[in-house]
Amino acid sequence: MSGFDLIIFDCDGVLVDSEIIAAEVESGLLRDAGYPITPEEMGERFAGLTWRDILFAVERESSIPLSASLLDKSEKLLDARLASDVEIIPGAAEAVAKITTKHCICSNSGSARLTTMLKKVGLYNAFAPNIFSAKDLGPDRTKPKPDIFLHGAKEMGADARRTLVIEDSVHGITGARAAGMRVIGFTGASHTYPSHADRLMDAGAETVISRMSDLPATIAALAEWDGVA
Repeated sequence: MSGFDLIIFDCDGVLVDSEIIAAEVESGLLRDAGYPITPEEMGERFAGLTWRDILFAVERESSIPLSASLLDKSEKLLDARLASDVEIIPGAAEAVAKITTKHCICSNSGSARLTTMLKKVGLYNAFAPNIFSAKDLGPDRTKPKPDIFLHGAKEMGADARRTLVIEDSVHGITGARAAGMRVIGFTGASHTYPSHADRLMDAGAETVISRMSDLPATIAALAEWDGVA
């Protein structure tokens, strides 16, 4: 359906509506630790980052020492919430089914969590076994670094310059652009905010969509630009 070698999907906030759940869990833990922040602020400031990187950022900003136990506590609380509450992004299954180009997932979430979420919403078989976690690559290789995108392209036998990424976060777009890939921004999840689309464009997205039903046509249109056809 397109001239791209590969379509890479982020998972959280693109295929599953999980970012708002993470924001609720993590903002609660930060407030309990003395750092006032709302779920909406969490989504705007930290969507796409790992919990570990969020804790480091908060410590640098606030000088509030955050216990290492928050890492494990968040993981357990969030895994439980996601297993019971996560839902598919509306139209995601239909959009993925229309994409005949090779496609995979490249995510900052861990492999076990990805499997749980994708199976719950019925998307696991649409991607397996091509579901790649940055955490599996080793320490300090998560987005906004480009490592997971380059890994996905290598595993799928694709040229990074002919790879298109679907991302909902500034950090994810930063990593994809650093990998030399083109990007569609997505703002259709529950954690979206008023300046979301503008920030994704500023980070390097070529265009932004808010409905998954628009994705197949957008991919086809972008395939005609910049010599990809």
